[in-house]
Amino acid sequence: MTFAITAIALTAVSVTLSARASYVGGKTQEIEFKRAAEEERLASQSIELQRREELNRALAANVIGQSMSGISGEGTPASIALKSAKTASVSEATIGLSEKLKRAQYRRQGKNSRQAGYMTATSTLLKGATQVGQLSSAAAATRAETPATAE
Repeated sequence: MTFAITAIALTAVSVTLSARASYVGGKTQEIEFKRAAEEERLASQSIELQRREELNRALAANVIGQSMSGISGEGTPASIALKSAKTASVSEATIGLSEKLKRAQYRRQGKNSRQAGYMTATSTLLKGATQVGQLSSAAAATRAETPATAE
């Protein structure tokens, strides 16, 4: 009888610890994905700042080159500069969207990891409850089969 109670208690403790580990593991993964998304946001801001500085330097060099060569800011050179500025803007928007999508993917992965941890913990608890129930019914059956000694 004592063995059955010990087995039930150990199973319950084991299942509880396993479920807790799954729960914490899911939450930890979510935190890591959120951290990765934040790092990606900071990196993309830094890269965007560098791209803008390079674009500004290139545009400034074009303006200086045109003014030194005596070309006025009207007509074909101006339209070329406008077209290149528009192209750079579209490129920046595409890169920005790509980086936003990457960060959103990290956040989704974090939420999915958390949910997977919750589901694994729930599954472990249900399996453990089944095991405890089986051990309890086996212990009850053993008690019923064992004749009581009256002394």
